[in-house]
Amino acid sequence: MAKIAAESLIERLAAWGVDTVFGLPGDGINGIMEGLRRHRDQVRFVLVHHEEAAALMATGYAKATGRVGVCLATSGPGGIHLLNGLYDAKLDHVPVLAITGMQETSVLGTGYQQEVHLDKLFADVAEYNMVITNPGQLPSLVDLAIRTAYARRGVAHLTLPNDLQVAEAGADPYRHVAPARLPQTAPVYLKPSGIPRQEDVEWAAEVLNNAERPAMLVGQGALHAGAEVLAVAEALGAPVVKTLLGKAVIPDDSPYTTGGIGLLGTRPSEELMDEADVLFMIGTNFPYTKFLPEPDRTRVVQFEADPTRAGARVPTDVPVVCDAKEGLRALLPLLKRRNSSPHLTKYQKMMGKWRADMKSLENPGRNPVAPQYAVSVLDELAADDAILACDSGTIATWAARHWTIRGDRRFYLSGTLATMANGLPYAIAMQHAFPGRQVIAYVGDGGFAMLMAEFLTAVRHRLPIKVVINNNNSLGQILWEQMVLGYPEHGVRFAAPEADFAAWARACGGFGAKVTEAGDVVPAIRQALEHDGPALVDIDVDPNEPPMPGKVTYDQAKSFAQAFLKGQPHRAAIATTLFKDRIQRLGE
Repeated sequence: MAKIAAESLIERLAAWGVDTVFGLPGDGINGIMEGLRRHRDQVRFVLVHHEEAAALMATGYAKATGRVGVCLATSGPGGIHLLNGLYDAKLDHVPVLAITGMQETSVLGTGYQQEVHLDKLFADVAEYNMVITNPGQLPSLVDLAIRTAYARRGVAHLTLPNDLQVAEAGADPYRHVAPARLPQTAPVYLKPSGIPRQEDVEWAAEVLNNAERPAMLVGQGALHAGAEVLAVAEALGAPVVKTLLGKAVIPDDSPYTTGGIGLLGTRPSEELMDEADVLFMIGTNFPYTKFLPEPDRTRVVQFEADPTRAGARVPTDVPVVCDAKEGLRALLPLLKRRNSSPHLTKYQKMMGKWRADMKSLENPGRNPVAPQYAVSVLDELAADDAILACDSGTIATWAARHWTIRGDRRFYLSGTLATMANGLPYAIAMQHAFPGRQVIAYVGDGGFAMLMAEFLTAVRHRLPIKVVINNNNSLGQILWEQMVLGYPEHGVRFAAPEADFAAWARACGGFGAKVTEAGDVVPAIRQALEHDGPALVDIDVDPNEPPMPGKVTYDQAKSFAQAFLKGQPHRAAIATTLFKDRIQRLGE
């Protein structure tokens, strides 16, 4: 059997350590599918129900493993469907390779069926973007694509016309007129050392040692440097604020952290940003500048791996280009250790009160079920090395505040793109990558409904993921955003009948439990976690529970009141919920 060009593609993926491709077949990639069939002992193909899910799976795989995630789609509409998941990879800076098909070369430009020039469509999302025009370009262009995805922390795209996929491997059908031969490369990526310049580290140490009220802000670029972050925090006596993507950098019960930042963050973190005289940013490109200190009153030290992102959010006094771990290791010996820190003690006391406030909202006696209680049960019963894949929406607030990082727990979500429907595909990909770990998708009803067919994917691949749905029968985040703008809600609550996603889970052959009463939350989640296979718990939560910011501003309160005055349709129920929350925070 003659070797075809598509085999060169798959063999090179295997040489790079790729063991999984997520995708959906089509007549535009039949040659590639044959290449996968012939090498199924090296690279497994995960058949999904929607190409968007395939791209999100590749992105989730890359986030959790640090290795390139790979997705595959056919020409035209299949490739178009990949885009949302690929933008998630682009905006959160993870390496993903997208492979698509294209019409055979003899009909390109004729308006043939499904003729979409995906290279042009992907021009904005991809760091490397190439149409294969000669079988001899493989496998070298695979090397360049994957190397670029790693180096630039983003998306690479290769699209192969149909006829090239099944052409003889290595065929070179054209006469050479340039002083060059077919490219020959190796499947090798040389990672930069990430070691900072000594003079930059000394400059950073000088500023940090002179700080009276230091604050540290850590992001996903410091996920591998948790021990070093804690060591620097101890030396400086500095509270540590975590971005949502950086939630797992250090444990949530650490005496050094004030938790998250932004609308989903904590009151102590927000007050720290107002008070800090030096902000030390490590591995973060946090975009919400409203929550960062005013540039004219706070000095900024930044450790950033990408020189184009240093100083991209606030003016940076000391920009240091380095890997977070390497930079912190070089910095530690230069820091003057502080025996005591009234500044840190102050924020530890504030965090004690904040944690007590959050605990008070985890009330098992409320019906409808308080979303804070539902996620607190999940937090308590889940394993200490569980991986939580969180969707976008109000659930991100509940997870940020009530899912605690302890042990070897991990936390992933669509950070910068903040797309809905990422949670379930992430969980499937992460369970593939870590078959021995507990993987949980914590999702909203809106996001789950978008790609719910992928629960069937989990069943068919026998992946024991656990899905917990925070079901408020609405697009909750948008509801509250409308009110914060001073507008009554509109078009955000779903009409009857309310969905029973547990029935769908059972129909797929998995475990499914529907919860409508607070007393059933614990047994349902416990059963799901203990079930030997895919399991889903659909919890009807209070739809009128607002994800309040850590510190409510006057303007926010004013707009909220205006929404009530203009005819907010559920104002009585919302007011009742807010009153209950207030009572619980007072400890009554």
